[in-house]
Amino acid sequence: QVQLGESGGGLVQAGGSMRLSCAVSGRTFSRYAMGWFRQAPGKEREFVGGITRGSINTHYGDSVKGRFTISRDNAKNTVYLQMNSLKPEDTAVYYCAANTLPYVAAQERDYDYWGQGTQVTVSS
Repeated sequence: QVQLGESGGGLVQAGGSMRLSCAVSGRTFSRYAMGWFRQAPGKEREFVGGITRGSINTHYGDSVKGRFTISRDNAKNTVYLQMNSLKPEDTAVYYCAANTLPYVAAQERDYDYWGQGTQVTVSS
């Protein structure tokens, strides 16, 4: 079984930055491609971005391209989401997720394991 746990959420002003972390335990972290999703109140869960197992490829949703960066440290079993130039519309619960696919998947159904989420609130 794989366990994922997000951290680093909170309140930030518009234009600011925040870094989320997702620690993975239970299996060999390097086996998994990782994704980040978010869900705002009253909205569907949205793909934020993802990274392949060996950090060869990353892929981002259109709404965060150029502002968010995903990285991973396989030695620490952790994936990161660096968020810059934050906007009020980035306010959401952010989730990390894992699968064993060889590419970055953008659909929720393609992920096998999920964290509990962390709240990010961007004030205007």
